Amino acid sequence: MDSFLEVTAIVSGLASVWLSRRESVLTYPVGLINTAFYTYLSFKYHLPGESAVNFYYTVMSLYGWYMWALKNDRQEKVLHITFSDKKMWITQILFFAVIYVVVFVAIISLKNLFWEGAIPAADAFATATAFTGMWLMTRKKVESWYWWIATNTASIPLYYVKGLELTAGYYLILLVFAFWGLATWKKKAHVA
Repeated sequence: MDSFLEVTAIVSGLASVWLSRRESVLTYPVGLINTAFYTYLSFKYHLPGESAVNFYYTVMSLYGWYMWALKNDRQEKVLHITFSDKKMWITQILFFAVIYVVVFVAIISLKNLFWEGAIPAADAFATATAFTGMWLMTRKKVESWYWWIATNTASIPLYYVKGLELTAGYYLILLVFAFWGLATWKKKAHVA
């Protein structure tokens, strides 16, 4: 059963990232399949940070779906791909730092109670970069792709050492997609 869930999560995740690169609102409903299955699998395989991030993705997918679907009175998209200004860069770095510290401390504190096999620093890093990337993705910020690159880079070894080789391979493909998405969104971006 876990293999079926993992494969389904991988396929829906790849489809979701491919759709996000194309700036399609379908990114979010397709991504909900991925996040629901990975929330369960991450928790089961003692990756509490990744479980939390997938639950967060689920909530943010609903928000992103709403934001990307917004149209003005002339039925034009309200949200466009843009670069972050200096204030947004500072905000995203602070957001990342706070999430990292909170997740790291939580995993360390609960490790002996629930998650003996947890890898606190790596899990917290992957979680904090993912939280930041998803938040920026809902706002259509080009920089979201940099955070996805960091998330995918950290997640490959994290899932591999947990025995989820298919998922590690999935994150390798997502890493390639993230570079592709970054290049595409840089070309489409409006100056803020």
